[in-house]
Amino acid sequence: MSETEITNPSKRSFLARLRGYLIAGMLITAPITITAWLTTTIIDFVDNRVTKLIPPRYDPETYLPFSIPGLGVIVVIIFLLLVGMLTTNFLGRFFVKIGESILDRLPVVRSLYGATKQIFETVFASQSDAFREVVLIEYPRKDIWVIGFLTGTSKGEVQKHTKDELVNVFVPTTPNPTSGFLLFVPRKDIKILNMGVEEGLKLVVSAGIVTPEGVKKLEGNS
Repeated sequence: MSETEITNPSKRSFLARLRGYLIAGMLITAPITITAWLTTTIIDFVDNRVTKLIPPRYDPETYLPFSIPGLGVIVVIIFLLLVGMLTTNFLGRFFVKIGESILDRLPVVRSLYGATKQIFETVFASQSDAFREVVLIEYPRKDIWVIGFLTGTSKGEVQKHTKDELVNVFVPTTPNPTSGFLLFVPRKDIKILNMGVEEGLKLVVSAGIVTPEGVKKLEGNS
């Protein structure tokens, strides 16, 4: 400690308060700023591509002296709603089957479409267990634990060549959870956690800085 700090403790406490105010300001403004930036970037990205497809006579911006932010997003949502409404009736399902039968005859496109469709059906199906449970497994070696997401039960040739019942576990990387590893783990070797998927993702993205609320409550009661 310097002589100035010893002789002038009020100055030291003042600087400490300033440092605390600065950190508090960053903790408040940084998440808001990043969220606003990501939101506007996504909206602008969609708008710049979708609004170009709208005929000028149907584009409200043609008649207005200003642009409408989010117009492209609104158009995409309306389009998806219409497609969903049309494909849920008998006639819509009939045309979907015809389209899929055509795609099924195209060698490369068939594999790409089939894999993509299966992934989306697995993730969005209400009866699916995909990404519904957060688990703890030992990886990459014993006594080292990692967060993973249970994506289903192993089937087919993967299960055929193993004695134990296997489950599919996706282990995300930090801080980017969109990349990771697919592991086939014996069911007896996983520990299912009480935290939700959103809490698990926060834990991964923050590199362990953000602790799920459920864990905090358990620690407080102990």
